[in-house]
Amino acid sequence: MSAADAVAWCPPGWTWRTPRPDDVDALIRLRAGQQERMTGSGRLDPELVRSEAVGTGSWTRRQRVVADPDDVVRAWIQVHDRAAGRVGVDLTADPALGALLSAGDTDRLAAALLAWAAAAAEPVIRLRGLESTQLSAIAYADDDRQRRWLAAAGYACVRTWLEMVRPVTAAEAAPDAFPPPRPGVHVRAVRTHPDGLPLADDLQLVHQVLEESFVDHFNSYRESFSEFVQRLREDPGHRWDHWWLAMITDADAEDQGDDRTERIGGAVVSTVLAPDAAGVEGSYIDYIGVHRSARGRGVAKALLHTVITDTAARGRNRVALEVDADSPTGADGLYRSLGWETAYRTESWHRTLAL
Repeated sequence: MSAADAVAWCPPGWTWRTPRPDDVDALIRLRAGQQERMTGSGRLDPELVRSEAVGTGSWTRRQRVVADPDDVVRAWIQVHDRAAGRVGVDLTADPALGALLSAGDTDRLAAALLAWAAAAAEPVIRLRGLESTQLSAIAYADDDRQRRWLAAAGYACVRTWLEMVRPVTAAEAAPDAFPPPRPGVHVRAVRTHPDGLPLADDLQLVHQVLEESFVDHFNSYRESFSEFVQRLREDPGHRWDHWWLAMITDADAEDQGDDRTERIGGAVVSTVLAPDAAGVEGSYIDYIGVHRSARGRGVAKALLHTVITDTAARGRNRVALEVDADSPTGADGLYRSLGWETAYRTESWHRTLAL
């Protein structure tokens, strides 16, 4: 028995175990139920759940499920080794858990799940050669149950995030649907080889500009290039042709013809959103960053227009994203001005874990 499993308390007749391939349908229902309870919509990408539980996304995760006496999965805990100094903790619990157990046993089980997560994170700290790490969990802002569990486990709420969505119309696929970028700014897709695979140099440029863009933002942690690419590829909605770079040509270089030099100004990475209730896919902006030296030149707007146009051209109907409610760049104001509206809010809860 591992040190983590030593704290795996559960009610009599209930069991702890590692997720199995035949658990995936139950885990989809579990996550969809929690999501519907807090947002009103239980639609999610089943392949993303499969990836995290037993597929490529499971490679960087340590996890357990808790099943009732009928072997129905009722809770799922994950520890995600995301980057040096940062470990994600994801607790998903059946909304009906309170009807199956007493209030005391429900809270005791949640405490055991979060204690298991902390114990499972300790080997990650050692493998990273660190003395401590940040445990980072996400809760819906209106989920009093989850928030209470996290607070009892020593986590503190440190940030609020706006989950925003913008409808997209077919007309926005037209080349002239939006104003062109400002002079000296142009957006291009990441270049590819003849076989469709991306050029490594361009992928590294995207990683570089995103790392440098967020260095002054809340909770910025450096993530290696390999970690960055691997994590994005774990998402079944990932597509190489959803990566774009914004290039800057300074005014004093614009008349230099073919010899003019460019520099990186920003980047955006998006993925495919699972079909909504109408059966139509959407796009999700995983990352959008503007280098500090390029701010104020309309780079973010040009990148956003690119994603919207691409989304419309693919026959999708919406673009979603997440933004810091207290963004120092006022990004939420830009999104609202371009048609995004807040669908719901989430919170970051952190705890420092030392060996």
